Amino acid sequence: MKAAGAWLDRLLADIKTSVLFCTRLPFSDATPTGGRDLAHASWALPIAGLVVGGIGAVVYWAVVWIGLPSWPAAALALAATVAITGCLHEDGLADTADGFGGGRDREQKFVIMRDSRLGTYGACALLVSLLLRWSALATIADAGSVAIALVAAHAAARAPLPSFMLLVPSARTDGVAAAAGAPSRESAAIAWVLGATALLVGLGFAEAVAGLLLLVLATAAIARVSLRQIGGQTGDVVGALEQVNEVLILLTAAVVLNPQT
Repeated sequence: MKAAGAWLDRLLADIKTSVLFCTRLPFSDATPTGGRDLAHASWALPIAGLVVGGIGAVVYWAVVWIGLPSWPAAALALAATVAITGCLHEDGLADTADGFGGGRDREQKFVIMRDSRLGTYGACALLVSLLLRWSALATIADAGSVAIALVAAHAAARAPLPSFMLLVPSARTDGVAAAAGAPSRESAAIAWVLGATALLVGLGFAEAVAGLLLLVLATAAIARVSLRQIGGQTGDVVGALEQVNEVLILLTAAVVLNPQT
């Protein structure tokens, strides 16, 4: 019994760590997350995605219930997910786009990625990401289907992140990714299983397989680009990967769940 209780405590602690890192949700006894705790808890990142997607779904339902059409409802649901994460992954996408696009060499790319100012490449990347996600949700329109899409996308988008951190070496000796270190193979595998389950339940078998293939291709492509650009990955690159994954799954959901297709 004691062993089972200790195992359950570790399980809940990992889930709490992942939710604390990915969201701005207030916990009365919250402590800063990072370092090896984050790497150990990385398997639960899809569960944090379920929380984020669920909040977006509730907002969508609420604003549709009061009479708003699908287009502003989609915008408000998207705004809720961005707000609850504190723009964590959007910031990574913008910094990565600015650094990779504007830096002449590796060191300059790092300088740009550390700069809090938003550049042209970052602004364009954010605009494209927001427009694609918003239009995908607005196209689906049906409240129940939008909820499924949000939950599946946010859970699945985070599933490849532990594998990415495990297989792609850290490009710097400081920063969030370097401090966390590499997750274990077990954590990476569990995250994939959780993400695949979310896709299977939400979209169906064939669509889940297609979604997983897209996630694998996106992860491989960003790994290759980040290795060539800066010699590895950083926390910003991990955030950019989440954004690309989220867009891909929402577009897949728009095709699958759109009643007009």
